[in-house]
Amino acid sequence: MLVTLVVVAIGMWAMLDLHTRLQVSEQEAYQRTQALLLLGDLVERMRSNRQAAGDYLTNPIRGLGVDACSDPLAAPALAGRDRAQWCQGLQGSAEVYAGHAAGALIAGRGCVEALDEVAGEEYLLTVVWQGAVPLSAPPGEIRCGKGQYDQPAGSACALKPDSCRRYVSTRIHIAELGDS
Repeated sequence: MLVTLVVVAIGMWAMLDLHTRLQVSEQEAYQRTQALLLLGDLVERMRSNRQAAGDYLTNPIRGLGVDACSDPLAAPALAGRDRAQWCQGLQGSAEVYAGHAAGALIAGRGCVEALDEVAGEEYLLTVVWQGAVPLSAPPGEIRCGKGQYDQPAGSACALKPDSCRRYVSTRIHIAELGDS
Protein backbone atom coordinates (compact mmCIF):
# COMPACT_ATOMS: atom_id res chain seq x y z
CA MET A 1 0.00 0.00 0.00
CA LEU A 2 2.79 2.42 0.89
CA VAL A 3 4.65 1.58 -2.32
CA THR A 4 1.50 2.30 -4.35
CA LEU A 5 1.08 5.64 -2.62
CA VAL A 6 4.69 6.60 -3.35
CA VAL A 7 4.36 5.58 -7.01
CA VAL A 8 1.12 7.56 -7.39
CA ALA A 9 2.68 10.60 -5.69
CA ILE A 10 5.69 10.50 -8.02
CA GLY A 11 3.37 10.13 -11.01
CA MET A 12 1.27 13.10 -9.91
CA TRP A 13 4.39 15.20 -9.38
CA ALA A 14 5.62 14.28 -12.88
CA MET A 15 2.24 15.22 -14.38
CA LEU A 16 2.30 18.56 -12.57
CA ASP A 17 5.82 19.24 -13.85
CA LEU A 18 4.76 18.33 -17.39
CA HIS A 19 1.73 20.60 -17.13
CA THR A 20 3.92 23.50 -15.98
CA ARG A 21 6.34 22.98 -18.86
CA LEU A 22 3.46 22.84 -21.34
CA GLN A 23 2.11 26.14 -20.01
CA VAL A 24 5.51 27.78 -20.50
CA SER A 25 5.73 26.38 -24.04
CA GLU A 26 2.22 27.60 -24.83
CA GLN A 27 3.05 31.09 -23.53
CA GLU A 28 6.25 31.20 -25.61
CA ALA A 29 4.32 30.13 -28.74
CA TYR A 30 1.67 32.80 -28.13
CA GLN A 31 4.34 35.47 -27.70
CA ARG A 32 6.09 34.42 -30.92
CA THR A 33 2.79 34.51 -32.83
CA GLN A 34 2.03 38.02 -31.56
CA ALA A 35 5.55 39.16 -32.49
CA LEU A 36 5.21 37.77 -36.02
CA LEU A 37 1.88 39.55 -36.48
CA LEU A 38 3.39 42.85 -35.34
CA LEU A 39 6.42 42.36 -37.57
CA GLY A 40 4.22 41.67 -40.59
CA ASP A 41 2.13 44.72 -39.79
CA LEU A 42 5.13 47.05 -39.95
CA VAL A 43 6.48 45.40 -43.11
CA GLU A 44 3.20 46.20 -44.88
CA ARG A 45 3.10 49.73 -43.48
CA MET A 46 6.63 50.43 -44.76
CA ARG A 47 5.95 48.92 -48.17
CA SER A 48 2.80 51.02 -48.48
CA ASN A 49 4.73 54.20 -47.66
CA ARG A 50 7.97 53.41 -49.48
CA GLN A 51 8.85 57.06 -50.19
CA ALA A 52 9.15 57.70 -46.44
CA ALA A 53 10.70 54.36 -45.42
CA GLY A 54 13.59 56.15 -43.70
CA ASP A 55 11.11 57.86 -41.37
CA TYR A 56 10.38 54.51 -39.70
CA LEU A 57 13.92 54.15 -38.30
CA THR A 58 14.21 53.75 -34.52
CA ASN A 59 17.01 53.58 -32.00
CA PRO A 60 18.58 50.19 -32.88
CA ILE A 61 18.70 49.02 -29.24
CA ARG A 62 15.92 50.82 -27.38
CA GLY A 63 13.37 50.78 -30.21
CA LEU A 64 9.66 51.48 -29.71
CA GLY A 65 7.22 50.04 -27.21
CA VAL A 66 9.12 50.64 -23.99
CA ASP A 67 8.36 54.32 -23.51
CA ALA A 68 5.00 56.02 -23.85
CA CYS A 69 3.74 56.02 -27.43
CA SER A 70 2.90 59.23 -29.21
CA ASP A 71 -0.68 59.95 -30.17
CA PRO A 72 -1.31 58.58 -33.69
CA LEU A 73 -3.81 61.35 -34.39
CA ALA A 74 -1.25 64.04 -33.55
CA ALA A 75 1.35 62.78 -36.05
CA PRO A 76 1.36 64.95 -39.19
CA ALA A 77 2.86 62.33 -41.51
CA LEU A 78 1.78 58.79 -42.31
CA ALA A 79 5.07 57.32 -41.04
CA GLY A 80 4.58 59.05 -37.68
CA ARG A 81 1.06 57.65 -37.36
CA ASP A 82 2.28 54.20 -38.38
CA ARG A 83 5.07 54.30 -35.78
CA ALA A 84 2.64 55.43 -33.06
CA GLN A 85 0.12 52.71 -33.93
CA TRP A 86 2.86 50.06 -34.09
CA CYS A 87 4.15 51.23 -30.70
CA GLN A 88 0.65 50.87 -29.27
CA GLY A 89 0.44 47.38 -30.78
CA LEU A 90 3.72 46.45 -29.09
CA GLN A 91 2.18 47.60 -25.81
CA GLY A 92 -0.97 45.54 -26.38
CA SER A 93 -3.60 48.06 -27.35
CA ALA A 94 -5.36 45.52 -29.59
CA GLU A 95 -6.78 43.71 -26.55
CA VAL A 96 -8.12 45.59 -23.54
CA TYR A 97 -9.14 44.07 -20.20
CA ALA A 98 -10.52 46.23 -17.38
CA GLY A 99 -9.37 49.36 -19.18
CA HIS A 100 -5.75 48.21 -19.57
CA ALA A 101 -3.85 46.90 -22.59
CA ALA A 102 -3.75 43.12 -22.23
CA GLY A 103 -2.64 41.81 -25.62
CA ALA A 104 0.98 42.77 -25.41
CA LEU A 105 4.18 40.90 -25.63
CA ILE A 106 5.94 40.70 -22.30
CA ALA A 107 8.23 43.77 -22.33
CA GLY A 108 7.89 43.94 -26.12
CA ARG A 109 9.81 46.41 -28.22
CA GLY A 110 10.38 46.88 -31.93
CA CYS A 111 13.37 48.23 -33.82
CA VAL A 112 13.92 49.34 -37.40
CA GLU A 113 17.51 49.69 -38.64
CA ALA A 114 18.87 50.74 -42.04
CA LEU A 115 21.25 48.10 -43.36
CA ASP A 116 22.33 49.97 -46.46
CA GLU A 117 23.65 53.26 -45.10
CA VAL A 118 24.32 54.76 -48.55
CA ALA A 119 21.10 54.00 -50.41
CA GLY A 120 18.89 53.38 -47.37
CA GLU A 121 16.88 50.77 -49.23
CA GLU A 122 17.38 47.72 -47.02
CA TYR A 123 16.05 47.55 -43.47
CA LEU A 124 16.19 45.09 -40.58
CA LEU A 125 12.92 44.96 -38.64
CA THR A 126 13.05 43.22 -35.27
CA VAL A 127 10.55 42.54 -32.49
CA VAL A 128 11.91 41.36 -29.12
CA TRP A 129 10.24 40.35 -25.87
CA GLN A 130 10.93 38.76 -22.48
CA GLY A 131 11.06 34.97 -22.55
CA ALA A 132 9.97 32.87 -19.60
CA VAL A 133 13.09 30.73 -19.26
CA PRO A 134 16.69 31.16 -20.42
CA LEU A 135 17.63 29.78 -23.84
CA SER A 136 20.49 30.78 -26.11
CA ALA A 137 21.09 34.48 -26.70
CA PRO A 138 20.16 35.97 -30.09
CA PRO A 139 22.94 36.41 -32.66
CA GLY A 140 25.12 39.51 -32.36
CA GLU A 141 23.57 41.31 -35.34
CA ILE A 142 20.24 41.43 -33.47
CA ARG A 143 20.83 44.57 -31.40
CA CYS A 144 17.21 45.36 -30.53
CA GLY A 145 16.75 45.17 -26.75
CA LYS A 146 20.31 44.00 -26.16
CA GLY A 147 21.07 43.93 -22.43
CA GLN A 148 17.49 44.90 -21.52
CA TYR A 149 16.14 41.44 -20.61
CA ASP A 150 18.46 40.36 -17.80
CA GLN A 151 16.01 41.07 -14.95
CA PRO A 152 15.40 40.55 -12.08
CA ALA A 153 18.81 40.40 -10.44
CA GLY A 154 19.70 36.90 -9.30
CA SER A 155 17.17 35.23 -11.63
CA ALA A 156 18.07 32.62 -14.21
CA CYS A 157 17.74 35.35 -16.87
CA ALA A 158 20.27 37.56 -15.08
CA LEU A 159 22.78 34.73 -14.75
CA LYS A 160 22.91 34.15 -18.53
CA PRO A 161 22.93 37.58 -20.24
CA ASP A 162 20.41 38.00 -23.07
CA SER A 163 19.28 34.38 -22.74
CA CYS A 164 15.68 35.47 -22.03
CA ARG A 165 15.54 37.91 -24.95
CA ARG A 166 13.39 36.38 -27.67
CA TYR A 167 13.25 37.84 -31.15
CA VAL A 168 11.80 37.63 -34.62
CA SER A 169 13.26 39.68 -37.43
CA THR A 170 13.11 40.15 -41.16
CA ARG A 171 14.99 42.11 -43.78
CA ILE A 172 13.04 44.12 -46.29
CA HIS A 173 14.19 45.84 -49.43
CA ILE A 174 12.36 48.97 -50.48
CA ALA A 175 12.70 49.24 -54.24
CA GLU A 176 13.13 52.63 -55.84
CA LEU A 177 10.26 52.87 -58.28
CA GLY A 178 10.66 55.45 -60.98
CA ASP A 179 9.61 56.30 -64.49
CA SER A 180 11.17 54.20 -67.21
